[in-house]
Amino acid sequence: MPSILSPIISAFKIKELRRKIIITTILVIIFRISAHIPVSGVDLQGLQQLFSSNQFLGLLDIFSGGTLANFSIISLGLNPYINASIIFQLLTMISPKLEALSKEGETGRQMINQYTRYLTVPLAILQSIGMFVLLKNQGIITQTSPLQIASIIVGMTAGTIFLMWIGELITEYGIGNGISLLIFAGIVSRVPVVLTQTVSVVDQTQIINILLFLILGILTVAGVVFINEGRRQIAVAYARRFANGKGSDSGAQTYLPLRVNQAGVIPIIFAVSLVLVPSFAGSYLAGLPNPGLASIGRLLAANFNPGSLVYNLVYFILVVGFTFFYTAVIFNPTKVAEEIKKYGGFIPGIRPGVQTAAFLNYIMVRITLAGALFLGAIAVLPSLASSVTGIQTLIIGGTGLLIVVSVILDTAKQFESKLIERSYDVFARK
Repeated sequence: MPSILSPIISAFKIKELRRKIIITTILVIIFRISAHIPVSGVDLQGLQQLFSSNQFLGLLDIFSGGTLANFSIISLGLNPYINASIIFQLLTMISPKLEALSKEGETGRQMINQYTRYLTVPLAILQSIGMFVLLKNQGIITQTSPLQIASIIVGMTAGTIFLMWIGELITEYGIGNGISLLIFAGIVSRVPVVLTQTVSVVDQTQIINILLFLILGILTVAGVVFINEGRRQIAVAYARRFANGKGSDSGAQTYLPLRVNQAGVIPIIFAVSLVLVPSFAGSYLAGLPNPGLASIGRLLAANFNPGSLVYNLVYFILVVGFTFFYTAVIFNPTKVAEEIKKYGGFIPGIRPGVQTAAFLNYIMVRITLAGALFLGAIAVLPSLASSVTGIQTLIIGGTGLLIVVSVILDTAKQFESKLIERSYDVFARK
């Protein structure tokens, strides 16, 4: 009977897969070592105390894999690159030139990737400046000479470019999507720290709460897998073709798979980017000498704390709204209906053209509603569970949970496809 580890053992017997696994492992180790190289001129002890006392900053540190609390050279992570990718993905749907470029095959995709890299640099510089201002206002950075400021901004920007390069190396020479794997490694690396903190504060009264929290976590992961793999199969039939008065084939029937979670984790990333703005603004305004602005800052900081009702309600609404928006951007029912009609296809019982587009739009709205509500629930559920059980150390964001599960599923599928491809090659040689 084959064991769970049998695919990995079989992979190590294949030279190509063994090389890919070793390269991926080495690059991930380099990434984790880089996370402990701090930027110069920062009070690390004061920085760690700030992150431990601030729930909002602690949540950001979990997403960054602990690089923010260390203020390492890669403390920005891959956020600038992800933001640049999202921007170009949206522009591709809007700009006819970029859309035409994306349809030019591998050459067009490489050009768009190059533009994404170019945009990553100014975004990284802007985020580096924002991080510097935040830490300066908190008194963590005391040296503010022009050379010191330039070294911090250049170091953090270079760290992001370095991570982007490592991710592309993993994608090209390793297994899986390199960018996703690095984000996955950063999130998972915090698990031992979180578990250690939980064990250090646990007592007999919290054991039941921890068990409930873990059971809820397992059910949430199962739900993520179920929704992530969920499809609505739309049957598409193709008319019988005729040549020289005779039927060349008997027609064919395929399926158009419409994913329940068509937008992936993008809506949560958008929502987090917006819902964090009041917290950042509140932290900045609270430190100003003007009493009016300081009171507004304290009000924003109190209401948009990650554990507050206002924060979670706004977060949920933003996730649902962005899910519908992003799904509408990446899935155009009219264009899909035209493509089906162009190749002689039709949905049984539905007329080609306008009625097909209306039918696809009706189906997408229904399944997107289910996916949007699920994403919204996943986004706020960890915070609500932490508030109910009183366990603050085990909190992990919905974005992190979705990324971890999605990366595991995607990497496992690529791993399995490589093994199957190898098996077919061996069979063909025989």
